[in-house]
Amino acid sequence: MNTRAHRVATAAAAIVLAAALPVAAQTGNPYHLKAGAKGKACLECHTSFEKTLAQPFVHTPVKAGECADCHNPHTSDHGKLLAASPETICSECHSDIVPKGASSVHQAVLEGGCVQCHDPHGSANKNNLVEAGNALCLTCHDDIGDAVKAAKFRHAPVEKSCLGCHDPHASTNAAFLLKKQVPGLCLGCHTADAAFTRQHQGYPVAKGDCTSCHDPHGSSRGALLWADVHKPVETRMCAQCHEDAGSSDPLKLKRAGADLCGGCHRDVVNEASTSKQVHWPVVDQRACLNCHNPHASKVGTLLAAPMTTLCGRCHADTVAREERSLAKHPPVQDGDCTTCHAPHAADNPLLLVEANTIELCGTCHDWQMHSTHPIGAKVVDPRNPNLNLNCLSCHRN
Repeated sequence: MNTRAHRVATAAAAIVLAAALPVAAQTGNPYHLKAGAKGKACLECHTSFEKTLAQPFVHTPVKAGECADCHNPHTSDHGKLLAASPETICSECHSDIVPKGASSVHQAVLEGGCVQCHDPHGSANKNNLVEAGNALCLTCHDDIGDAVKAAKFRHAPVEKSCLGCHDPHASTNAAFLLKKQVPGLCLGCHTADAAFTRQHQGYPVAKGDCTSCHDPHGSSRGALLWADVHKPVETRMCAQCHEDAGSSDPLKLKRAGADLCGGCHRDVVNEASTSKQVHWPVVDQRACLNCHNPHASKVGTLLAAPMTTLCGRCHADTVAREERSLAKHPPVQDGDCTTCHAPHAADNPLLLVEANTIELCGTCHDWQMHSTHPIGAKVVDPRNPNLNLNCLSCHRN
């Protein structure tokens, strides 16, 4: 190879190697900008950044005029001429944002959406936040904001700052970005003294899960109880389900599973024991606790979660199919599976509340509007002589 060809090959190899490295890993002046250029050259066109530089909080590379730390001044595969994907760029300097073995990570962080919360250039708010305080969190968590606003009683830390209880990026200790596991987090403010114990009927609840009874954000019920409260809890009759407060194991249940719940909800237990089809969570060891919270819940009938989420834990395929569907069935879309299915037991396949498909659909839809189309037990499906024509012959459920 002659000297000129060798120089060309060497230069080409150097360019390829430099392009493969993130900007922060490249030393010197990777874009060969003229002396003193860098940020100054950028500001000749991006004049609006003069206002950004005047902000109280300016991102360190911006303040130093190092625009090329994040941007490629020539061309890029990423928007805004970023030198790499946003999460890659941010992590080059902020690699410790998510600790190893984190128990929970903020969804925005997982998706590399740093700029959802932080302005990459400058801001009027500390840490370059795009909004100050709770206003930032509530841009995404507006459902919590609306609930707190409507609540008669609000948890004091919520009104001060979400960061009193939550880490903004990740938590090494707990779910939901909590700084500590419950009840340790709660005991940072609430002292488990004699008065506290008396308020809880003498039971050692300081070792339990406070959120099984209390809404950590706000409630229209006294003591921040969840919206739907189990009658024994509401009437302070803990001993109806638990051993006596003065016993050696006061939090132990008097009986297990459906045997305990059946003491009050005998009709449900009887239905399950006499029906042809039984929902499997009713008959396993946890029984009622598979779907219901025993103390209180923000969802009616003490459900452990909204119905779509709750049912979706087992029936994820059905929920996913509905989400992909262009024409969504309103009961599924509204999260009311029990419009069509009995939650505990039934005599019909698939726990349907009606044996006849046409009659079931007719509870919401006037099937007689299709009276010109033959359907019913006496009408054979021309595609399969083993089937009759009904609503599901043409419509997906």
